[in-house]
Amino acid sequence: MPGHDIMVIGASAGGVEALSTLARGLPADLPAALFVVLHVPATGRSMMPEILSRAGPLPAAHARDGEPIRPGRIYVAPPDHHLLVRADGIGLSRGPRENRHRPAVDPLFRSAALAHGPRVVGVVLSGSLDDGTAGLAAVKGRAGVTVAQDPAEALFDSMPRSAIEHGVVDHVLPVGELGPLLGRLATESPARAPDGAPTPDMEQEVWMAELDPNAINSDHQPGVLSGFSCPECGGTLWELEERGLVRYRCRVGHAYSVDSLLADQDETLDDALWGALRALEEQAALARRLAARAREHGHAATIVRFARQEEEAARRADVVRRLLLGGHPSRTSVGSTPGADREAAAPISAGGE
Repeated sequence: MPGHDIMVIGASAGGVEALSTLARGLPADLPAALFVVLHVPATGRSMMPEILSRAGPLPAAHARDGEPIRPGRIYVAPPDHHLLVRADGIGLSRGPRENRHRPAVDPLFRSAALAHGPRVVGVVLSGSLDDGTAGLAAVKGRAGVTVAQDPAEALFDSMPRSAIEHGVVDHVLPVGELGPLLGRLATESPARAPDGAPTPDMEQEVWMAELDPNAINSDHQPGVLSGFSCPECGGTLWELEERGLVRYRCRVGHAYSVDSLLADQDETLDDALWGALRALEEQAALARRLAARAREHGHAATIVRFARQEEEAARRADVVRRLLLGGHPSRTSVGSTPGADREAAAPISAGGE
């Protein structure tokens, strides 16, 4: 029986350093294939394969859709594509974003768990918010092994801490010790078989990541109607709960953890407030211009009416301006600094990542 020969790894902010350290500690004869998702911008050229190839003994490259899985290699998700592990090889998809990202960690973990069950090792490294927690739950549910970087040493501790707090992690280690751990796990046979077949919900979520029309059009949607709307497309969100972990997904497949949904709602609110400020400032300017014209023609009553409209629009604009300057409470409720993923990725993006 093969050992744990499918290893899926997810990281976000601070992930370049963590992935480089992990790659450095891998054995050169590792009898397993590694699949890596790092949150990166959709545009630009990724240098992550070159970074990992230089850091450790295993060759790394961007994954290609349909290529076979070979041990001793690192497959990296290219920008703007989900990386998926199928039973017969590797898949790439421009399916719906999950947790505000494409590539995202959860689709990789979930697809590997569905296709390879107990042969899978899932690893969550440094990152903001909580992408990877639901994916690790899927790996653990299919009898795979789950690992997290020690949050105490992670540059951004939210991703590994979320996974640990939800009870879906078997091993917690400093990143420098993860390479030897993966080397050992690759030679060990799985300790147990999965408890039954994959659930229909897991299968449907993997198909959604592939943008399968049958999954989108199915009368069965995972979870129950939540009453909330998807910040990205406006569709209804279904609420899913497993192992105490609450998630949301819309019909076309956009998926959110609680924290990522709050973060996306916060951005939607921010955009709405800027739009409101623009409309109110324009309304005040229009009323001021019309009042000036009324004054030129000596229309006293019209002057008063437009002056009142200008004053009311300016008052409302001032309220919105104070909200924008003061920020929104939800920004502090998701356990990270606003935009931390984007800020952390920016220097790499500027250089190609």
